[in-house]
Amino acid sequence: MVNQVSIGYFADGPWSHEAFNLLIKDQNIDIRFIVPRSDTQDTTLKGFCEKFDIDYLANAKINSAEFYDRAKSYNCDLFVSMSFNQIFKHRIMNLPPMKTINCHAGKLPFYRGRNILNWALINDEKEYGITVHYVDEGIDTGDIILQRDYSISDADTYKTLLNRAHRDCADILYDAIKLLQEGEADRIVQNEIHPVGMYCGARGMGDEVINWDKNSRELFNFIRAICYPGPKALTYCDGKEVKINGSRLITGAPVYIGTTGQVIGRTGSGYLVKTLDSFIEVFDIETDAKLRIGSRLQ
Repeated sequence: MVNQVSIGYFADGPWSHEAFNLLIKDQNIDIRFIVPRSDTQDTTLKGFCEKFDIDYLANAKINSAEFYDRAKSYNCDLFVSMSFNQIFKHRIMNLPPMKTINCHAGKLPFYRGRNILNWALINDEKEYGITVHYVDEGIDTGDIILQRDYSISDADTYKTLLNRAHRDCADILYDAIKLLQEGEADRIVQNEIHPVGMYCGARGMGDEVINWDKNSRELFNFIRAICYPGPKALTYCDGKEVKINGSRLITGAPVYIGTTGQVIGRTGSGYLVKTLDSFIEVFDIETDAKLRIGSRLQ
């Protein structure tokens, strides 16, 4: 017989909603409280708490003595983090007997850090990973409980990966909790996979600006990596913003030297733009600029 496991859920956003829907249906999992991000815009989790009579601990400073005492009173077996933005320090992460786990949309020990799906596309990866791991005092460095790989094709964009990851993160997190509950979870030390690993920094304002002195493949990856619901790739024409939400590689485009960023043709849906090696089609464009053949995007 499987023992019931009680959890404290530190979560936010659509990543956490899918997982909650799986957890709440399992009679052997008891969610005793939810802690949202302190700057949350997510009303869905609060609604879940009201519907299922779960304590909603807003504006919690999770490493404070006050929160430690309050969390201790719930007698949780496990803390679970999903899209949460506070760093767990030693005392709070080790409070529950089964410790604290996190779901990370990256193939640890690679792609630690922030904005992982964007970086995976920018780096032309053919797959991305999702990892459930123990929280330790590093950033995404704890022992791995469960990890799965998912393919990336040229048809994928940030939007398609994000939609898939919302569902896939929920599934793998639920499966990892069940392994822990049943006492069948492995612990894989990350430096046994790679002694160094890698980190990705958060993307910020200005990172969406296109550098046309890149080859077609790099630009294609960049544009699809930050398409909606990202900020969209940004360039300028005659001082006016040009936002580009999509691009397409041109099969058989010759390699030649030309003026990078120059509009060299029109298509049924957009424009052809010269790149470092050849040219790409850009489409789904927002601008007040008058784009024409010969225009220079900068």
